[in-house]
Amino acid sequence: MKFDLLTLFPAMFTGPLTESILKRAQQAEHITVQMHNIRDWATDRHRTADDAPYGGGAGMVMKAEPLAAAIRAVRGDEAPPVILLSPDGEPFTQALAHELATYPRLLLVCGHYEGVDERVREHLITREISIGDYVLTGGELAAMVIVDAVARLVPGVIDAASITEESHSDSLLEYPHYTRPAVWDGHAVPPVLLSGHHGEVARWRRQERLRRTWLRRPDLLERANAAGLLTDTDRAFLASLQAPD
Repeated sequence: MKFDLLTLFPAMFTGPLTESILKRAQQAEHITVQMHNIRDWATDRHRTADDAPYGGGAGMVMKAEPLAAAIRAVRGDEAPPVILLSPDGEPFTQALAHELATYPRLLLVCGHYEGVDERVREHLITREISIGDYVLTGGELAAMVIVDAVARLVPGVIDAASITEESHSDSLLEYPHYTRPAVWDGHAVPPVLLSGHHGEVARWRRQERLRRTWLRRPDLLERANAAGLLTDTDRAFLASLQAPD
């Protein structure tokens, strides 16, 4: 899978995208990540990519000409999703990450300053995504989040078994994890995890997923129930959590 990142600040990506799992994924050629400096498509000697907004107001706006030229040049004859990272976009979720992972290529446009010229949004951007209800200084950090979340779903990047029961994979949060030592600072690992009984371990993990979601994100339980993801056993366990002592 290929990620093309259009940005005014390509140096921001050099550290986070060249470490750990993403580094190994690129070395194994499961993914390719390429940065493109939008200023390379500016036509003046100062490589200007922003200007003052029409109508006045604070801040600067990314100019249409260099951004449009960059999108067209990088896109080429293909038609990958051209995604603008913007606080106005649709919320980024695990389900959306799974959807994006089905594409062979994504083109991510990092907005900056007050935003991009609206005409580019209307005529060249095919989708807008927000990673949360807050505002960043630019779309670079949001693009890194999307690359990380999507890349780990590409076959071969991570063991498939690691993905099946993690948080948000099926509208439930993940169960607690423990490792050696069995007792740390007076706190012991739950005995069931040391029992070697795989069926009991699986039941405990399922119940802990339900318990944690009930405590922290009850809205996700409603979503899971509506989607038919909860069994009768799940619902009986949840009822026991809500029953008075």
